[in-house]
Amino acid sequence: MKVTVAAIGKFKNSPEKEIFASYIKRIPWQFELKEFEAKKALSGEQLKSAEAELLLSAIPKSSKIISLDERGKNISSLELAGIVSAWQSEGTSSIAFVIGGADGLSDNLRQKSDFILSFGKLTWPHMLVRSMLAEQVYRAYSIISGHPYHRE
Repeated sequence: MKVTVAAIGKFKNSPEKEIFASYIKRIPWQFELKEFEAKKALSGEQLKSAEAELLLSAIPKSSKIISLDERGKNISSLELAGIVSAWQSEGTSSIAFVIGGADGLSDNLRQKSDFILSFGKLTWPHMLVRSMLAEQVYRAYSIISGHPYHRE
């Protein structure tokens, strides 16, 4: 499985980056983080549209797209693993997770998504979300492969 995370904003040296890296090292799947900075002169829908173009340009053509959005579904780790496993069974070999900027995702990008995921109703710092996502991808891998990391 190839996993791409396309995100607005760039990691700096931080505890969040270290957490992200520690989980990525554990995942045997091919994993790539693609980070983008949008034009600061834009705002509102123009900014979200420009960010969407950048994010979509990073996604491999045959990927299933999971967008992280506060209006998405709040699901369990087992459910996320089930979605990934089902896609694998159907022949999907590439998944892309998309994390927008501070203003969120454009409607166009949400419509192109195969699944819209929420990490709950709380607002999380975008850099921390990357670390949380890396942990959840590792947990999904663990569940799918039968590794004992995940306990019910």
